[in-house]
Amino acid sequence: MLSLLILLLNLTNHALGQNPAIKAILTNKGLQYGSHIGADWMQEKIGSVIIPDVRGGVDIGIGTVHYVLDGISVSGCDFPEPSVEFYEGVGLKAVISGLSISMSGNWHTRFGIITDGGSFDLAVFNVDVTSVVQIGSDWSGHISISSENCDARVGEASINFHGGASLIFQPFVSLFHNRIKAIIEERICPVVEERVTDLEQHLAEMQVSFKVNSALVLDVPLTNSPLVDSISLGLDLKGEFYSVQSHTDPPFKAEPFNLPEDKGHMLSLGLSEFTVNSASYAYFSAGLLQAQINDSMIPKTSPFRLNTTSFGPLIPQLPKLFPNMLMELQVYARDVPMFSFQADKVTLEFPGAVKAFAIQPNASRTPLFKLNVDSIFSGMIRISEEKLKGLIELSNFTLTLASSEVGTFQTAALEKFMKLGMKISVLAKLNAKLEEGIVLPTKHHIHLVNPALKIQQGFVSIASDLDVKSGEREHF
Repeated sequence: MLSLLILLLNLTNHALGQNPAIKAILTNKGLQYGSHIGADWMQEKIGSVIIPDVRGGVDIGIGTVHYVLDGISVSGCDFPEPSVEFYEGVGLKAVISGLSISMSGNWHTRFGIITDGGSFDLAVFNVDVTSVVQIGSDWSGHISISSENCDARVGEASINFHGGASLIFQPFVSLFHNRIKAIIEERICPVVEERVTDLEQHLAEMQVSFKVNSALVLDVPLTNSPLVDSISLGLDLKGEFYSVQSHTDPPFKAEPFNLPEDKGHMLSLGLSEFTVNSASYAYFSAGLLQAQINDSMIPKTSPFRLNTTSFGPLIPQLPKLFPNMLMELQVYARDVPMFSFQADKVTLEFPGAVKAFAIQPNASRTPLFKLNVDSIFSGMIRISEEKLKGLIELSNFTLTLASSEVGTFQTAALEKFMKLGMKISVLAKLNAKLEEGIVLPTKHHIHLVNPALKIQQGFVSIASDLDVKSGEREHF
């Protein structure tokens, strides 16, 4: 039943004093689904549970019979759906009522110098377990999972011995029924606590950063302890991208935002402008927002070539000063491109620049001019078929002459030409890709079901149900 928590609590650490850029809310609907798949998983796996040997002694009035029950395996289990709820200010409370398990194994007895043995069948009925798990953070800032309280009660235990002198020994079974029940009760909670401790260790050993690609690292530490109320679990994450070259913070901060809880869905996620802008800053600061364009990159079918002759109608003096020469363009961002989220719309302001060079016969480059190119893009995004889809349009495009080695020239015609090229070539290809969709990453083979994406002021929210295929639950 803790499987769904791993999805949310995975790879987190503290970053106190910062506003979160990513928020996640697990609702009661999500908790119940996690409880359900956890129960199914336990039903499938309980048969492979290794049960330790049971040793003890029973006073039968004329002495003590020492016994060992070993080779114990589960032969059947009725695992009821647990009742799981958020425990405000603490974590989770889980109650299992009416659990029944049948087991079989071997028995060995020693009474003085007399030894005997055979097989046995053990049935345990009406087992009730109540467990409270605390969710917090440890001194190092990692997520802390600990067993706050555990209580186990066994209703009945029935055991039958076979083989050896079991017919003689069977009448004395009632004398140690209570002992068997006590042993089982004593061992349930330590098993629960061991499982919780294993999860705690697993979380404590996890890294707090994801290497997204060869250029970016995403940090997702907690900005404060998990918030648990009676209906949900909330996580606030730093959500900041860094360049792999340097761990430099951007010159802007994450702004606070309130992620609304969608009780109709299992999970709500919120992603602020800061996260995507930190990625933009990381690319920019690493010098990755630039490209070299030469004539070989222009489609052969295009009548316009990247040479001084084709630029003649736009810059008349250029072919006169540098006749019949190939050109090269250096396109780059002169400042950090910034995203902004408004109601139902994403906007990107891209302050760019273009440096033009003439390629001399000896392959050296001669600077020609520099243009400042300021673009504003706007668009919408949606989720469909577990893919991110959308549409982008050019809202504004301004071209100005920053410097020139060939003399001044009017930029109006060049601006019109470049704007048309931007729409026909760049945006057309980008929108075709967005219409095709970008597959959303999933974790632990969890699939989004009926996700609803909404662009709000300062952040994007996604509310979704989840689905874990039965064959994929091995990964939990």
